[in-house]
Amino acid sequence: ATRWPSTFAIVTSPKSGRLRAMGGEEGSQGREPMKNLSKLVVLIAALALVVAACSDDGGDDTTTTAAASDDTTTTAAASGDVSEWGLPIIDPLDVAEGDVGIAGSSTVFPLSVAVIDQWIDEGGPQYAIDSIGSGGGFERFCVEGASDISNASRAIKDEEVEACRSIDRDPIEIRVGSDALSLVISNGNTFASELTLEEIAAVFSAPAGATWDTINPDFPAHPIQAFSPGADSGTFDYFNEVVFEEADPSPILSAGVVEIVGEDDNLTVRGVADDGCTEGDLSSTCAIGYFGFAFFQANADILQRVAVDAGDGPVVPRDETVNDGTYPISRPLFMYTAQSVIEEKPQVADFISYYLNNVNQLIVEVGYFPAPDDQLQGAADAIGAAAGYPGF
Repeated sequence: ATRWPSTFAIVTSPKSGRLRAMGGEEGSQGREPMKNLSKLVVLIAALALVVAACSDDGGDDTTTTAAASDDTTTTAAASGDVSEWGLPIIDPLDVAEGDVGIAGSSTVFPLSVAVIDQWIDEGGPQYAIDSIGSGGGFERFCVEGASDISNASRAIKDEEVEACRSIDRDPIEIRVGSDALSLVISNGNTFASELTLEEIAAVFSAPAGATWDTINPDFPAHPIQAFSPGADSGTFDYFNEVVFEEADPSPILSAGVVEIVGEDDNLTVRGVADDGCTEGDLSSTCAIGYFGFAFFQANADILQRVAVDAGDGPVVPRDETVNDGTYPISRPLFMYTAQSVIEEKPQVADFISYYLNNVNQLIVEVGYFPAPDDQLQGAADAIGAAAGYPGF
């Protein structure tokens, strides 16, 4: 089984050089070796030009002047090259030093990790990414003002926008992809591979001791165990919106068969995969859970995805059904920042521009689906205008 960590490697302060490694441990790491190497390469190139000029046959008529590098400031957006969205092509090596704090959705987390992995491979600094749920991410971004980017698997709520504005952060919405929220069962489950929305609602609101035959009389009477993220999760919010029509409070929270696992989707993976569901043994529990499609794809060897029937027949989550809207539990994925954040930390805009320029090359491998082009262009326009990039 693939396990996504809840915190990725971090540089917390460029002055101290301290970083918190995966899982929250501390160590030390800096970018000095890469910076020094870059300076050395530039110096060697400059010396080579001078030597070539001096040894040229027409050297008396040629003067080569090298500007002092200490008086030159290079920004990541200075090259003039642009992506298909009109954003500057960002070289991570050129990005200004300084931290960027990212927190929020456990669904967006693996996508951000994939982007950060590539960013670091190309010489960029390491940034904090915490998986604390969409609601927790907005709390950190809009109330505490302690993060620079908020990952979310749902749109920001009106009250969260107001909280952001109260601390001089007018949220900028950045669409980065699409997800198919996936219901999963264990490989030992032979009967629940297709469920209607009504059956799903019955499962996730069932009382303690409920068995599967109470959901559908054709199902065997195995005990039910269900797993759900907590109420701070955008995954929870969206599931409650589709399955329970935004019931408040959600029946999930009072259901006797549901275990709330917080923001760690790995607990759902293990809880469902190891349920012990055995055909013919009605004492064995048969579990069900839900999370983003990436977690199913990463664990497809030990889990089955459930086809969901919203009235037009059972549909499994995949690229075609997400794009044509026939899978009933698909949703957008977002990042949020603010112009006031970008003004204080220009590297935030550079990182988000890099993210948008590269996300479509990474998103399918992670297990999600590209956002529509017009949505990505809108995100690029918003971040380009906030950063003051040429052409925006």
